[in-house]
Amino acid sequence: METGIEKVFITECPRDAMQGIHDWIPTDLKVNYINQLLQCGFDRLDCGSFVSPKAIPQLKDTKEVLDRLNDKGATKLLTIVANERGAEEAVQFGQVDFLGYPFSISETFQQRNTNASIEESLKRVEIIQNLCVKSDKKLVLYLSMGFGNPYGDEWNAELVMNWSQRLYNTFSISELALSDTIGAATPALVEQLFTAIIPELPQVKLGAHLHTLPQNAQALVKAAYDGGCRYFDGAIKGYGGCPMAADDLTGNMPTELMLDYFLQHKIETGISQTAFDQAIVASSTVFL
Repeated sequence: METGIEKVFITECPRDAMQGIHDWIPTDLKVNYINQLLQCGFDRLDCGSFVSPKAIPQLKDTKEVLDRLNDKGATKLLTIVANERGAEEAVQFGQVDFLGYPFSISETFQQRNTNASIEESLKRVEIIQNLCVKSDKKLVLYLSMGFGNPYGDEWNAELVMNWSQRLYNTFSISELALSDTIGAATPALVEQLFTAIIPELPQVKLGAHLHTLPQNAQALVKAAYDGGCRYFDGAIKGYGGCPMAADDLTGNMPTELMLDYFLQHKIETGISQTAFDQAIVASSTVFL
């Protein structure tokens, strides 16, 4: 682990927090909440998705939300896409900086999440990456099931390493996020994977997108940080989870617990505590 004062980069994920909620969240509430988050100083906001409204009805108003956001300042915006059509829509929005694509190393989950095989998904990645390059956007690949597999598909640390290297070597992907879609990660495994992969891919920003129970959150943050990770995803109060992963949703990494950990250890986040406290209050109007 590096020594001295460090800086980490936090992505807040209101999209991930909202997507599995059954009751409709009015567009006005979404816009107001995301505008409050824009004042906090996050590195990025994962703020919406361009996917079929049949699959994720809660986010069918992403285009309107994007058009109504205030000046985003230094914060960059990321939207999730699941196929070429979604990517073609997303790149039309100048305010969107990043497209995120969930690439699963589990064949079963890739089918469940994007209705495609891993082989078909590789073709999608190529097309989406080309669209990003032409549109001056960047592609972030989320390695779903990065810390385990509940479906009986092959899983081991070497497989994660091999896929990370293959995706970088094949498509020049500069950002990967190891994603614990089902809350399977242990601190030992998290530290092991980041420690192994980061030195092998120095050109890649390797992030942690962890779903967890609150009592395990700070141990996982410590493990990722000790393994060299400096890019972290979270959602205020741990709201949300992946509706395609399981019936009982494991929540997102609670952002406030991450920030507490970094504050305690004098690790810079760039987050305004005052604006963040206001966002916590605002979250209670969105997530009832």
